Amino acid sequence: MRTLFAFLMALALAPVAQAVEFETPATHAVIMDYDTGLVLYGKDADTPIPPASMTKIMTLYMVFERIKSGALSLDDTFTVSADAWRRGGFSSGSSTMCLRPKERVRVEDLIRGVIVLSGNDAAITLAENIAGSEAAFARQMTERAHALGLESVQFHNATGWPDPGHVISVHDLARLARMLIRDFPEDYAYFGEREFDWCKVAPSNRYNRNPLLGVFEGADGLKTGHTKEAGYGLAASAKRNGQRRIVVFTGMKTSHGRASEAERLMRAAFGEFEVKTLYGKGAQVGTAKVYLGKADSVPLVTNSAIIIPIYRPARSAMKTVLVYDGPVRAPVHKGDVLGQLVVEKDGAQVASFPLHAGAAVEKKGLFGQALAGLVGLIRSAGRE
Repeated sequence: MRTLFAFLMALALAPVAQAVEFETPATHAVIMDYDTGLVLYGKDADTPIPPASMTKIMTLYMVFERIKSGALSLDDTFTVSADAWRRGGFSSGSSTMCLRPKERVRVEDLIRGVIVLSGNDAAITLAENIAGSEAAFARQMTERAHALGLESVQFHNATGWPDPGHVISVHDLARLARMLIRDFPEDYAYFGEREFDWCKVAPSNRYNRNPLLGVFEGADGLKTGHTKEAGYGLAASAKRNGQRRIVVFTGMKTSHGRASEAERLMRAAFGEFEVKTLYGKGAQVGTAKVYLGKADSVPLVTNSAIIIPIYRPARSAMKTVLVYDGPVRAPVHKGDVLGQLVVEKDGAQVASFPLHAGAAVEKKGLFGQALAGLVGLIRSAGRE
């Protein structure tokens, strides 16, 4: 017999007919909590899409890994190739650091050129000097991304320049941003820099394109992106009151639309969404009845903390349900999975978490089993 115990969450109000849904005009979007990695909101978030210059987050991850390992130094100098200048220099018409052929540039300056100026020439120069060619570096980027668990990734270059099959999902971009912030906290500080005065032929080309820097309190990264195929996008992060959120979206039609939606999404990330701990690790959620056991019931406990995302305007439509097949037949071993805690929204399951036996229950002896059988017969007869 399947036994259900329903508990309205403490945060719930009176039930509503239909939950309010969060919306965005972006074609693909994700809001992620940094500490837990939980997705607070997603819109077509797992579909691989052209990331444009948000690709450079992976380019920089590769560079930072080499610096951390000692294989590369910030003071190392790289030579700018004619190809890097032709495809990413000032005359290319693309985002540029304004590098010149045969110029030797410090790695740290190239990093700033990629982050602040989104320089394609800087990204190509890093790729060529590390891997021998941009194509080889792109293969390494893809292999490393897959090793990190980012399965949607297929990179064909280090810049995000349009190329058929050069893709990653916004969910994996958010995961990558989270890894970069976690793995390279000192290097991450470069993403918060708002100016880099390098491009002498175009002095106005010195400002970080991230529309949240200096506008949204706590914003400190990461990277914009734009191509005709991808539209205007942004991978961004901000920290407020000890909490960090990551927002990634793309498909906006204008840079102005990107800026306004970036601020709205990041504001919602902190104001409209929250991370709720329902139960800590080892907490008792309920009990399960036990058949033919030396104890009549067994506690149902969590094996790890149960944490869920909440969209505050819709929280009244959420509840948790404890589910197990019962009564459970003895013997029961401590740690056995006996049921689950189901999270429902408007009656539909959105998440479930296993519940374990918090104690062992031995089976009754032969006399106890016989007595239980006799009691069952008497009760059965009384119901006829």
